[in-house]
Amino acid sequence: MGAVGLLRADERVELIEGDVVAMAPIGPEHAGKVNYLNWVLHQRLNRFGTAMVSAQNPVVLDAHSEPEPDLAVLRWRDDFYQQRHPGPADVLLMIEVSDTTARADRRIKAPLYARHGIPEYWLVDLPGRRLEVYREPRAGRYRQIAEHRTGSVAPLALPEAVIDLAALFPAPPSTPEPPPAPASRT
Repeated sequence: MGAVGLLRADERVELIEGDVVAMAPIGPEHAGKVNYLNWVLHQRLNRFGTAMVSAQNPVVLDAHSEPEPDLAVLRWRDDFYQQRHPGPADVLLMIEVSDTTARADRRIKAPLYARHGIPEYWLVDLPGRRLEVYREPRAGRYRQIAEHRTGSVAPLALPEAVIDLAALFPAPPSTPEPPPAPASRT
């Protein structure tokens, strides 16, 4: 659509079930979580030829849906998907980091990914400080949904890619006490 002038090159949109959907702006916390997960997954998946991490790139689910998840862990391809975008059979894990879109990511993206057989979907809910893990897609929905706030989680297909939730959701910094008011002089 951008190539024929329907969209500006800098517009952040994705195609979801035939609709062009504006993507939320990326704030610092969102960007930081994507960077952290990207770094950790790259560190854990350092064995050449196992899997690769794709950040904020299209995944073609069908002719009507081409989401751009924050991260997708993909089956290894020697061409790094330069010949075509990945499709559902290439995806091991999709990750969406959500600071304002958690409800839509649950209501729209989870069933969309399940319908296309994405084996595992993680929703990083920033305001809720939790990781929602969706597994076992069948009949357009995930049969297993778990919420994690502590401990560690790894994708089923890549058990070496462990994510420590204490590092993903560190304790917020304590707010220093305001200094005492100066004593009044009379």
